[in-house]
Amino acid sequence: QVQLVESGGGLVQAGDSLRLSCAVSGRTFSNRAMGWFRQAPGKEREFVAAINSGGGRTYYGDSVKGRFTISRDNAKNTVYLQMNSLKPEDTAVYYCAAHQRIYTTSTIVTDYDTWGQGTQVTVSS
Repeated sequence: QVQLVESGGGLVQAGDSLRLSCAVSGRTFSNRAMGWFRQAPGKEREFVAAINSGGGRTYYGDSVKGRFTISRDNAKNTVYLQMNSLKPEDTAVYYCAAHQRIYTTSTIVTDYDTWGQGTQVTVSS
């Protein structure tokens, strides 16, 4: 059974930083791109960041470019999302996800077939 478990969310003030982690178990991790997505109340799930299987290529949503950094440690089967200069509009449930095809990266929600349970990030003004 493949399992993704996010951690690191919380309540912070605008301008603060948080680092989210996503631990992957039950499946080969190093051959799949990983993504972070978020969903705010009443809104659709939104692409935040993605990283290819080897970790050498990263992609970001326009709203987080320059503030968020995605990385991965294939030896630890873990992907991270470093979030700096947080804004109230970053408030959402953050999900990590594994791409459905090996050695393929995309920014499309439906291309990811395995999801974690999500972790809440709340940024107060």
